[in-house]
This record gives sequence, structure tokens and C-alpha cells, in this order.
Amino acid sequence: MKKKILALTLASVATLSLLAGCGGKKTDDKTVTVGASPTPHAAVLEVAKEVLAKEGYTLEIKQFNDYIVPNQAVEDGSIDANYFQHITYMNNFNEENGTHLVSVAEVHYEPFGLYAGKTASLDALPDGAQIAVPNDATNEARALLLLEQEGLITLNKDAGINATILDIVENPKNLEIVELEAAQIPSRLADVDLAVINGNYAIGAGLKVSDALAIEAADGAAAEAYVNVLAVKEGHENDEAIQALVKALKSDEVKQFMEETYQGAVVPVF
Repeated sequence: MKKKILALTLASVATLSLLAGCGGKKTDDKTVTVGASPTPHAAVLEVAKEVLAKEGYTLEIKQFNDYIVPNQAVEDGSIDANYFQHITYMNNFNEENGTHLVSVAEVHYEPFGLYAGKTASLDALPDGAQIAVPNDATNEARALLLLEQEGLITLNKDAGINATILDIVENPKNLEIVELEAAQIPSRLADVDLAVINGNYAIGAGLKVSDALAIEAADGAAAEAYVNVLAVKEGHENDEAIQALVKALKSDEVKQFMEETYQGAVVPVF
């Protein structure tokens, strides 16, 4: 009888251990795991980590080099949150993948920049010039809006943040829009006349906002539509550890780090 009870007990323990391991979730509610792109998000989180430590929390930062896996990891519970994407990308990702991600904090904005490649200035841009833009839907629209802002093209008035190259209604210089993966554009800058580059990839390539021929207007639609957010799975917005992280990300220490380190390439919105 004792052997039978022992066997049942061991089986129960094994089952509980297996269930506890499902989804990769931890049981320590004082530890929060966040996925982030290396630049600038992981660097910003390192500052927030120190702020969180003062409140008794441990921040684990997992770096990702793509825009898909960190969202899947939040959805399946492998990590608690992520900080790498803007709100429009997150909303589109939910729509296309059936995920349940929500923003718990608007943290910063990275202005898109138009950078010189073979052509040194907008005035010198020749007819038929090549301009590289990101090939994913949300960032391509953003790039096209910047080109329109600078008078290089005119878009269908109804296109907005959903614009594609098919929405170009005026192209007086017959510009060739070259669609490339966003992460690859900095390395291709010398091959095209101009390139529109995401803020994080520009930073990673050593480009400065001050080097750009043009940047998105800070008071334009882009600043609102492309604000970078801390995302969690719906239902976890009010978790104590998440709210502690929100507070840390909106701290004076983080704001000062962004302003001093990135000098306009990463703009705090709090």
C-alpha cells in the first residue's frame, strides 16, 4: 500500500512539473523577461533594468534580430513582453496572425531618415534615380510618406499609412523605388542614390539623424502611427511586474539616456 501511495505521489509531482513547464513560463513574479532588438531597445532596457532592480525586480533581456519571433514568443508565453516594434506593425501583426498582443506603454519614436547614397543632396537628384525603401507593408508606407513630405512623389490622397508604390500618382523625376528588406538597406546605401532607413537600423550602421537629408516631421502622422511600444499578451496588462517595467521605462534615467545617447535618433514620448 505504501509503495502504491508513493508511486501515485511521484506521478502527481511529475505531472505538476510537466504542467509548470508548459509554455516556458516562470513562476517567479519578481522576474520579467522581455524580448528586444539589439539597438536601441536592448540598450534602453539595460538602463530600465537598473531602475527595476531598485524596486526588487529582475529584468531578463532576450535579443532578437527579426520582427516575427519576439511576437510569437509573447503570444505563446515564452517571454512576458517585447519592446522592438511600433504600434502600427503590432496591430498589423495581430490582424495577419491572429495574435493577441496589446500595447501597455508608448515609449519612444525613431524618426525615419532619408540618407545620401550615390547622390549627395536632394537638389542633385537626377531623373530616374534609385531610392531604396523597406519592403514590409508598414515601413514601406512610412518611407513613401517621407518621400512625399520632401516633394519627390505624390501619393493617392486616401493612401495614408497603407500606401504602396501603386499609390504613387505623381513621380516627376521618374524615380525608381527599390524595395529591400529593411535590415539590408544600410549595407546597400552605396548602390542607390538615396535610401529611407529605419531608425534602429540607421543607428546600428553608425548613421546619425544629423547625417540625414530629411527626417519625418515630429508633429506629423508618423510620430503617432509609428511610436515604439512595450507589448504584452492581452490579459497581462495589469501584472505587477509589467507595470513596474512600464514605470522604469518611463523614468527620468531612461529619458536622459535616450536623449544623450541617440541625440534625436530616439525620441522619448513620455
